[in-house]
Formats: sequence, C-alpha cells, structure tokens
Amino acid sequence: MKLPSKITSYSESSISKFPYVLKAVREGEKTPLELYSEAKKEHISIAEFMEVLDGLYALRRIDLNEEGKLYYVERD
Repeated sequence: MKLPSKITSYSESSISKFPYVLKAVREGEKTPLELYSEAKKEHISIAEFMEVLDGLYALRRIDLNEEGKLYYVERD
C-alpha cells in the first residue's frame, strides 16, 4: 500500500482513494466488479483498487456479504 511520505504525495497514496470507494459503497451494496467500474471513472487502477479494498477491509469500513457484495459497515 502506498502511504504518504516524503517521496509519495498524499494524492498519489492509496489513502487518497478511500473516499471515492467509500462513497460508492455507501450508496448501496455492490459487487467488486461494479465497484471497480465506478472507481475507474476516478482514474483508480486495478492495483490501487485492490490496495484500497484491503485497507478499508482492514479498517473494518467495508465487508463482504454472503452474496459476494461489498457493503459499508456502520460504526456506533
């Protein structure tokens, strides 16, 4: 995962792509393919997309249901 540093700017980091993917997932459950189709519109490559999904899953902001769709995890 690309993290912001002296070499990597925030806009080039994976973290800067989180809001685009979270916004799409908050609109409703989506398959990974549907979600990637929306991410491509924001110029997110497949490698960046996978890093974003990994990061959001690790942070417990998204999860995968039994139907294979990603959904937003609400926090209390």
